[in-house]
Amino acid sequence: MATGNFFKHWPTMLLGLVVAAILLVAVFSYQLNQTESAVVTTFGRPTEVTEPGLHFRWPFPFQRIYRFDHRIRCFEGGAGKLEETMTADGQNILVGIYVNFRIKDVKQFFVTLENMTKAEDQLNSWMRGYKNAAFGRYKFSQVVNTDPKLMKLTEIQNQIKENLVKISEPYGLEIVSVGINTINVPKAISEKVFDRMIQERQRAAAQFLAQGNSRAEKIRIDADREKAITLANAEAQAKEIRAQGDAEAAKYYAVFKENPELAEFLRKLDSLRQIMKGRTTLVLDTNVAPFDLFKPGAEVLGPVAK
Repeated sequence: MATGNFFKHWPTMLLGLVVAAILLVAVFSYQLNQTESAVVTTFGRPTEVTEPGLHFRWPFPFQRIYRFDHRIRCFEGGAGKLEETMTADGQNILVGIYVNFRIKDVKQFFVTLENMTKAEDQLNSWMRGYKNAAFGRYKFSQVVNTDPKLMKLTEIQNQIKENLVKISEPYGLEIVSVGINTINVPKAISEKVFDRMIQERQRAAAQFLAQGNSRAEKIRIDADREKAITLANAEAQAKEIRAQGDAEAAKYYAVFKENPELAEFLRKLDSLRQIMKGRTTLVLDTNVAPFDLFKPGAEVLGPVAK
């Protein structure tokens, strides 16, 4: 009879065993994701740091598991909001910054800060102090300016990050980057600042215009000088050519003066060349110049006197 009852209720008993096994696994084990690490405390004292995977533990109150995520966090906090900060020359500005950080040493983080809420409170206090100190080393014109070359925001960010890295390392934190969210000017001085910026831009524009006019004038002067030099050279070359032509003409005139027969011959020859250009059939009178050159027994031109 007992055996029969056993086989009758064995599915229920098997289900109970499975549920009990699941409960035991849930109580005596825990699972960590790839981005997590955990600090295991035994009777309240940290005794072990575990990495991603399945781990066994003693149930509470013997042991407790504190999980922490290693991924980078972006934190602004109160210091990330717009807060008044004074520059080196006594001007008030509104500045907001942010910090990207992560947990580097889980055990050190747990011992010193315990949890993320306390960590962010501490980080906010550091951010505010180092922000005020860094901006206080620079003048207003090095923080708010239309000329990027005059601004020192990169140097300010580097100074804040350097100080945060040093102070946060013993707490198991790693500061990845620091940035400036916003820089605003209080309404009381914004109009004055904008007027000054406009005046600076106008002065720069006037300077560029003056430089442009100066360069244009120099170009015009150089062009006029080059033009004058070119004209002078051309005139000198023309005079030289005319002088050479006059000298050659003088030579021919001297020859013609000494030998009038040559001059007469050349004159007749030129006239004949002009007449014969059209290949026209002509009836010539050899008694009329310049056709007398074709007359039988015409005078032969004698040698030119030298």
